[in-house]
Amino acid sequence: MSVSLFEEKLNSGKFLVTTEIGPPKGADTSEIAHHIDMLKDKVDAINITDHQSSVMRYPSLGGCLLVKEHGGEPVLQVTCRDRNRLALQADLLLAYSRGICNVLCLTGDSVDVGDHKEAKPVFDLDSVQLLKLIRVMESGKDMGGNEIKGTPKFCTGSSVHPEADFVEPQLLKFEKKVAAGAQFFQTQGIFDISSIRRFMQYASQFNVKILAGIIVLASARMAKYMNDNVPGIIVPQAIINELAGAEKGKGLQKGIEIAARLIREIKEEKLCDGVHIMAVGNEKVVPDILGAARLVEARA
Repeated sequence: MSVSLFEEKLNSGKFLVTTEIGPPKGADTSEIAHHIDMLKDKVDAINITDHQSSVMRYPSLGGCLLVKEHGGEPVLQVTCRDRNRLALQADLLLAYSRGICNVLCLTGDSVDVGDHKEAKPVFDLDSVQLLKLIRVMESGKDMGGNEIKGTPKFCTGSSVHPEADFVEPQLLKFEKKVAAGAQFFQTQGIFDISSIRRFMQYASQFNVKILAGIIVLASARMAKYMNDNVPGIIVPQAIINELAGAEKGKGLQKGIEIAARLIREIKEEKLCDGVHIMAVGNEKVVPDILGAARLVEARA
């Protein structure tokens, strides 16, 4: 039986760091392989995104197989947007049979925001139902009630958004996900420490691990774009001003400083169980963030 090393780390009590890599738009996997080699020994697990923002890319499952081949610990992202329950179950069985035991269950972005707007969304299940489906499969049956040979065992997680405009629906969905079997959560991007403080006052009553999402901003323009176009992302004006005040060509460096500062505050206050770093195409700077956040020594 495959064992999730990430699940063991979740239960270790250490401050965890995960990150994510966006797979290529094409069959050339040289760049993603380079990023995996660069990050595998510096973080506790690597997510491979699943057609993030509804943009067609190399599959999460293929990327996770690469992570395994290169000696890393993968987190398979699975969205319900593109597959019905048959395909979801088949992909999960393939993943487990290849030693991929960590799954982040997501409903998925609308196809309207992606590059294939003519695509037909599936949404046979949502993230809560996907979590329940995994628990059913772990009992030795498929979703149709039929026995399966070779029972999988997954470490399951999902997402939550503490900075949503209307946080109450998020909290209700969070509770449903916990009840459905979620063991860990990687939050959407956090830019205001007070929001994660408030959320953790609520979330600490549940026996789950919370990793605060840290988005690396490369410029004030990127921050404004995310505010205007990415649902639920709220970059405070103070951070936009900080990025705008950076020297020409030093916007990404300022973004690294901001991300590291947030991580240090979260760790020093012991607000949650770790962080999930989203570098949005700048995976190469994740080691710099870990260094600036003073996490490198602990991971050498």
